[in-house]
Amino acid sequence: MDNRHQIEELVYRSSLALDEGNFKGFLELCDDSFRYSITAYSPEIRKDMTWLDHDKAGMDTLFTNLPRHNSDHSPLTRHVTLYTVAGEGERAEVVSALQVFRTALDGGETSLFAVGRYHDTIKLGAGAPKLLKRVVKMATREMGAGYHIPF
Repeated sequence: MDNRHQIEELVYRSSLALDEGNFKGFLELCDDSFRYSITAYSPEIRKDMTWLDHDKAGMDTLFTNLPRHNSDHSPLTRHVTLYTVAGEGERAEVVSALQVFRTALDGGETSLFAVGRYHDTIKLGAGAPKLLKRVVKMATREMGAGYHIPF
């Protein structure tokens, strides 16, 4: 498989793992030095806000503690489209569009919940590619309370 195809598979598998609540599977796609953050631009303060920033161990702790949170359990479905892949050698910089849909618990209405972009740094080389860093840049800033699952 060429690098772009392997990168697409990695990004799509990471979304599927999160959709399925397979947090262990998601973390297996990440390098040991993985870093994850969610940011959103605030026009009021004219700069980026950081909503979440964890290393791999911090993400594991977050996932472990999710059942203890008072959360909205409506399933989320991520739709990701790769835009660009840049870089050669051992790293690639990838930008993808992200749309997150929420379906009511009773299986009723599905609605667009959030929009943003993934800015991923991917480790290439021997073996399967791994996520080194994911910065989720959200365009949506109003999501209500009860969402603790990363995008």
